[in-house]
Amino acid sequence: MKTETLYNITENYIDLLNKIELAEGEITEEVSQELEINEQQLQSKSIAYLSVIKNKEALTMQIDEEIKRLQALKKHHNNITKNLKDRLLYAVNLFGPFEVGFTKFSTRKSEAVIVEDVNNLPKDFKVIKVTEQADKKAIKESLKAGNKIEGCTIQENKNLKIN
Repeated sequence: MKTETLYNITENYIDLLNKIELAEGEITEEVSQELEINEQQLQSKSIAYLSVIKNKEALTMQIDEEIKRLQALKKHHNNITKNLKDRLLYAVNLFGPFEVGFTKFSTRKSEAVIVEDVNNLPKDFKVIKVTEQADKKAIKESLKAGNKIEGCTIQENKNLKIN
């Protein structure tokens, strides 16, 4: 007999249904026992799958929490780095450039463009970015109302529900 995966259990069940169909609906004692075994295997395998699903969901939640913790830690260290750099800049501004061993502390000039209000700029100085996306809610309502929209259909899905 094959290793009993959920796929194999399903295949065995389909084979049993085909046997019943070929026997014109007659269910022999042997087929009846195989159906019972198949149902027990399905239940057992489903519980095992549920256990793995719950385990993976819990692990995913732990990973999410760890990501949040690491992001907070990163932000903390970035703030410390910024504060230390600000203090060094203040010292260079106060005392002038200085050296410690092979390390030089000084300033350099840079430029930044500050735009207070983009709406007041002439068109020559604006970049317009447009993104289009489908209004799926409106499309769904229109399709359900009986309208036809080329390239659009409503797909009915069956999602797993575990109570």
